[in-house]
This record gives sequence, structure tokens and C-alpha cells, in this order.
Amino acid sequence: MPPRIFVLNGVNLGTLGQRRPEVYGTLTLNDIESLLKTEFPVVEFEFRQTDYEGEMVGFVREAGGAAGLAINPGAWTHYSYALHDALEALDVPKVEVHLSNVHKREEWRRRSVVSPAVDAVVAGMGAHGYAAAVRYVLERGEGQVSG
Repeated sequence: MPPRIFVLNGVNLGTLGQRRPEVYGTLTLNDIESLLKTEFPVVEFEFRQTDYEGEMVGFVREAGGAAGLAINPGAWTHYSYALHDALEALDVPKVEVHLSNVHKREEWRRRSVVSPAVDAVVAGMGAHGYAAAVRYVLERGEGQVSG
């Protein structure tokens, strides 16, 4: 049975490719999904995006039986203790992903309330950060890197 990995994207990430391409790049979420499916053909992905915090908490809970999860919380990174608590309760490998290098940006973006609840953080690698997160999950859980 192929490993199942959740790739969760939070608030405003549905506008990737249009919103501030000089910061977030020109790829859309669909482009990122296609890249991941191509690079990891043996993985069963669950791609989700929402602008609603409670719905995201529900997505995190659904990932309980998965091989792991990669999450880009967007702005929730900086203030969502509800998301922190949901991630903390999830016992699978978890990676926080940010397209931009948040540590080179505004001061308020440098603080994550989500980071203490995940196993790893990837920032500043653009879309490649998602692939790094998936690779990490696979290495932690299944011991395989690609198809």
C-alpha cells in the first residue's frame, strides 16, 4: 500500500501564482501538486487548501492515519494556537513549509507558534520546500525517498 501524505495549505495560499510573485513565486498550488506527483509517483497525496482556521484543524485531525504531513499554514503560523494544538496531538511526522525565507522578512513573520508542534521546518526553498518536506516524511516513516 502506498504511503499517504497530507499536503495542507492555509490562508491565502489559494492565490499562489498571482499574489506577490516576487516573494512567493509564480507557481500555483496546482503546479506544486503536479511537481510532487511527478517526483513521488508512489505516494498517495491528500492535497487540501482552506482559508478557514477551523477547517484546517479538521484537516490536521484527518491526517492521523497518514504516513505524515506537510503544512504551509500561511499567516496562521504566527498566531494560531488552535493549529499548534491540533498538530501537537498528531502522532505522525510533520513538517512546516514556507515558500519564502520568513527569517529575512518582517520581524513578525519570524515567530512561529506552529514550529514547536512539528518535527521540521523548511523555509525559503520555494516549491522545492514541499518536496523536501515529503522526502523527510518518507525517510522518517517508510524508509523510501521516491518511486
